[in-house]
Amino acid sequence: MRALVLITAALFAACGGDGDADDSNTRAADPAGEVQSASAFASDMSRPTAEELESGRLDSAWRRWADADASERRAARGAASGARPGQTDNSTSGSSPATGRDAASRRSDGDTASAGWDDISPEAVNARATGLPLGGDIAGPDVVRLQVLLDRVRFRPGIIDGRWGKNTEKAVYWFQNERDLEATGSADRQTMDRLEREAGLGDGVVVAHTLTAADVEGPFVSLPEDIYERAEKDCLCYESLREKLGEVFHTSPELLEQLNPGVDLRAVSAGDRLHVPAVEPFDPDALPDGKYEGGGPVARIVISDGGHYLHALDGDGSILYHFPTTLGSDYAPSPSGEFSVTSITFDPTWHYQPDLLTGVDPSREDAVLPPGPNNAVGIVWMQLSRPHYGIHGTAAPETIGYVTSHGCVRLTNWDAGLLGQNLPAGTEVQFRDVSDA
Repeated sequence: MRALVLITAALFAACGGDGDADDSNTRAADPAGEVQSASAFASDMSRPTAEELESGRLDSAWRRWADADASERRAARGAASGARPGQTDNSTSGSSPATGRDAASRRSDGDTASAGWDDISPEAVNARATGLPLGGDIAGPDVVRLQVLLDRVRFRPGIIDGRWGKNTEKAVYWFQNERDLEATGSADRQTMDRLEREAGLGDGVVVAHTLTAADVEGPFVSLPEDIYERAEKDCLCYESLREKLGEVFHTSPELLEQLNPGVDLRAVSAGDRLHVPAVEPFDPDALPDGKYEGGGPVARIVISDGGHYLHALDGDGSILYHFPTTLGSDYAPSPSGEFSVTSITFDPTWHYQPDLLTGVDPSREDAVLPPGPNNAVGIVWMQLSRPHYGIHGTAAPETIGYVTSHGCVRLTNWDAGLLGQNLPAGTEVQFRDVSDA
């Protein structure tokens, strides 16, 4: 187990609170004796139902915010390049943008209708996409192929699950914007060709992977619902090898099973071979230990509350990483304005404080929950300069981007790990309320 740094994670109804609140009760010493005052208003441990997730899968409300953001970015690029006022580029989506919802009715280039979920196989995913443009209420090998390509070029679609949804559509939209393609959000032949060139995977989008000892290493634990029973555990580790392998390969366990028919993902061993997406495998044990000094190419972070995405920008303002996010609900929304990253901690613990939790008996005892990927803040906590706000991972990657959060800025654990390792302390963070744009 990596060295632990205590992160006091106060449970509140959402990520936030009074920025002027006294933080004296959230100060704790790490094992080396360093005192830090990082307070994470994390969520409770409940998860939305499948019906709640499905209700948000094809919601297009994010476009209002993304279009305003994209318009500002185009104007800034035009000003930097000396473009004339009113001059546009191919990234503009025009007055009637083609969306993923109606892509099924616009098949072109001689392409045929996309296959469905039952047609997903390694061979089908590795074949040239045929059901273009992709979008709408679809699932199948072409969607898997697209999601893997997006993941590889770091315009991340969240969990790779073989089903079209708004996270995939947002990733396509922002890739198109950044590459000066028509930003429809649906994946046409030009977009797929560009993704394939940049990803450089050829026909190896799904590959045969020999499992390593690290891939299958536990421990695996049964996690009780009761918060105090969880506090007695040595770690909030993965509950099964099936769950872990999903995170290692950024993939829903159901998709891994579809790619490996007849294989029990709970019983595989080192040396066994699985067909997996050709992503950068996520290994939580390879992450830095405890308090991390930070460093890397990220120069600025922009978080869209309405659009539910995070952009990590380089020094020129180009998008290095696009991540779908889950942010604060309307009850206690994310902040607006400029902040900065003040500290980064991997493997954070979680201090459960009932007296700060709406709807919970304040006389109940505090509890410190151990670290692990099933911790409420996931595998990394990136503290912001406003007290009680941060960017962090999650125990429920399938929920990212689809429901409002009672936590802070949530990412999948693999996206949070990538960001945390490439983020200098002091990096500027802007929460944009683009409804005012």
